[in-house]
Amino acid sequence: MITPLKDRLRAGNPVLGTFLNLGSPLAAEACALGGFDWLLVDLEHGAGGEEALLGQLHAAAAHDVPVVVRVESAARIRIGRVLDLGAAGVMFPRLDTAAEAAEAIRHLRYPPDGDRGVATYNRSRDFGLRTGPMTDANDTITGIVQIESASAVDEVEAIAATPGVDVLFVGPGDLTHALGVPGQTDAPVYRKALARIAAATRDTGTAAGILTSTAEAAQTYLDEGFTFVGIGSDSSFLAAVARKTVTALRTPAA
Repeated sequence: MITPLKDRLRAGNPVLGTFLNLGSPLAAEACALGGFDWLLVDLEHGAGGEEALLGQLHAAAAHDVPVVVRVESAARIRIGRVLDLGAAGVMFPRLDTAAEAAEAIRHLRYPPDGDRGVATYNRSRDFGLRTGPMTDANDTITGIVQIESASAVDEVEAIAATPGVDVLFVGPGDLTHALGVPGQTDAPVYRKALARIAAATRDTGTAAGILTSTAEAAQTYLDEGFTFVGIGSDSSFLAAVARKTVTALRTPAA
């Protein structure tokens, strides 16, 4: 079966998610209860490692929310580990060319379409109870490539056309730095890059994704055709609410 996440992406439906940086199953469950369509465990920049992944997958699964994992690198063994644990998709950071994207996507698929290691006794295969061809899984995993460099923007059309790439995901921090306008998300060179990325996804039937920090900014990107939109993270939500609460109590009444 096609995973609900991949099915919605193929239909062009907007899906909202958030990043999990704390490595906490309880934080993952709280975010799942918040109503997000997907959650992303961040193994690149987050506090938790692979040892904390399973608990977060369990917490999200209890509420039928798919989990994508941003891996530390495109190394085959790293991708195989998170897929065997039951991740619904993989986000690849900092892929600069279509050739790099094609090689990374191969790690998501069993032979002959890819080079994912074959094992039936893991969580993704119901510990050996799931019957049917292993290759059925090749069409259920969501492949997400981050566009974070000028080189990636230069090849964005070819990356978007790479078979198995479902989402092009903009990392605003990295991309604005790479374009020489760090943090300036209204800079013309950055806005031009976003328009090119969105156009590439429209032409190839892939989804455009991006990370933002507020609901208002997320709505703007949805209006611009981005359909895989991440809003904040478990850690940023906690810090923001804590700061807002303490500030309100310590600010003298007018």
